[in-house]
Amino acid sequence: MENLNTGRLMRNTALFLLSAGLISTSFALQAPEAAQADSPKQSKNLIVMIGDGMGPAEITAARYYAKTHLGQDHLALDSFYVGKATTFSQQSPYSTESGAVTDSAAAGTAFSTGHKTYNNAISVSNEDAAKPFASVIEAAMKQGKATGLVSTDNITGATPAVWASHVRLRHNQNAIASQYLDSGVNVFFGGGKVNFVTKEEKGKRTDKSIIADFEAKGYKTAFDKKGLEAIPANSGKALGLFASAEIPYVLDRDENTPSLKDMATKAIDILSKNKNGFVMMVEGGRIDHSGHANDLPANVQETLDFDNAVKAVMDFAKKDGNTSVVITADHETGGLSLGINNVYELNVDLWNKEKHSYEYLDKALEEAKTADDVKKIVAENTGFTDLTDEELAFILKGDGSSYKRAGAYNAVVSKRLAVGWTGHGHTAVDVGVWAYGPIASLVKGDVDNTDIAKNGAKVIGADLQAATTALQDKYLYPMFKTTRDNKIMFPVKALADDLGIAVKNDDAAKLVTLSKGSVKLTVSLANGEVKVNDKAADFAGEVDNGKLYLPLEAFNKLTGANMSWDALSERIVLK
Repeated sequence: MENLNTGRLMRNTALFLLSAGLISTSFALQAPEAAQADSPKQSKNLIVMIGDGMGPAEITAARYYAKTHLGQDHLALDSFYVGKATTFSQQSPYSTESGAVTDSAAAGTAFSTGHKTYNNAISVSNEDAAKPFASVIEAAMKQGKATGLVSTDNITGATPAVWASHVRLRHNQNAIASQYLDSGVNVFFGGGKVNFVTKEEKGKRTDKSIIADFEAKGYKTAFDKKGLEAIPANSGKALGLFASAEIPYVLDRDENTPSLKDMATKAIDILSKNKNGFVMMVEGGRIDHSGHANDLPANVQETLDFDNAVKAVMDFAKKDGNTSVVITADHETGGLSLGINNVYELNVDLWNKEKHSYEYLDKALEEAKTADDVKKIVAENTGFTDLTDEELAFILKGDGSSYKRAGAYNAVVSKRLAVGWTGHGHTAVDVGVWAYGPIASLVKGDVDNTDIAKNGAKVIGADLQAATTALQDKYLYPMFKTTRDNKIMFPVKALADDLGIAVKNDDAAKLVTLSKGSVKLTVSLANGEVKVNDKAADFAGEVDNGKLYLPLEAFNKLTGANMSWDALSERIVLK
């Protein structure tokens, strides 16, 4: 026993000395880095790359595929790994979501503006009267830098949108496209042409294309790969819309569809002509979509497509010598597990069998009448001919989700590939961070997604707060309601607080009094009657679920301003 205790003592002493040495060494190493973080070396250019839905398992799956089928031991990403980021958002005002699991809008707002918000919000705050937050791209434009957005998703999708638009709800994509027109961003490359071929005038959809409006502002346009290649590098401005909605999956593309690398490279060619530098965001948007659908082969190909773009971007950054690059994800999608059913194996040799994605097969699967029809579709697309009667019946029935038969097909294929999924939604796992250039030392270790924006702005010397203040002086994004006669009404308390209006409640008289300067406005909670300086007004208030609403006219009278309502973007124009 004495010998054993002596051995333990020696080991513990050695461990203590080693730990002490590591601690002192760590302190010695960290001190210069802390100083560097306070005054980082500046970069002329900043490129932010987002693998939408690209969690740790998605990266690992792509690496397994590359090693097995492409003879590559590593992804281009791997050499630049610096740490991980948390992704949580905030409590939603529209649902019971706590924010533990983020969506792309909230996550995008975080890494583009440095602020947390609620799921579905596009760069606005989490308040009844929300305020816009400026992105690094919007701040960079004030420095005279060129800017660009590139995505395989709709270019009006949440991840691109947070950099150059502001709306309460991400689905308002026509408003996002309209805001792009006046944003000052130089390059837009992605899908989503559908949101540019109609626009809204006075709240009504029309058939007028806003593509012509972009062209009138000097944007060169392209709608296929040849058109992209033909855009001159000195064009200054470009709008490329390469699909009606999302750009097709890699598995489904033809020679007319550009890759993410093609779009990113052309964007760099254009933006790098600016003597003041540029800021660009590049998104692999369909990693997320294939994760939602639980289609592993499509997911792997989208991740590899993203990785190819990473290599091209890094090649430019290394050659340029004055560019910072940061790469991350907004969240993980699908809850991918590599290995299932307690079997310690992956069937990576089968991961290259699928010819097309579920999206390509969806129509054929929905039109299938019999098990033999399904068997033929699966065999032609994957080579799998051993489907059981139960699996065929499952595909015919559908998986019970919005993916229907395609979802069941993906589940059957996933089982053969030895991978699993927890569902069709996002998960809350931390995501990787990769970086190159001066920004790398600022985002290493355990960071939050908001740190991407804060340090991106820092490394190019952009003033996020000044850009945000300028936006907040112009716009307000309040909650609102539409009455039966289509009148827009706003929550009194929220707007009053923002506009410096005093509010006093008289519960006994059932009156609310609002005042600012010499103007006094009273509202009867009993009938909505409004008086301005004791004279009857030609508008009324309305109580809904215990909350008082008034039209914008009331707030104009109180402030003496001439605020207007932008119905398309659902915002108040303050100036």
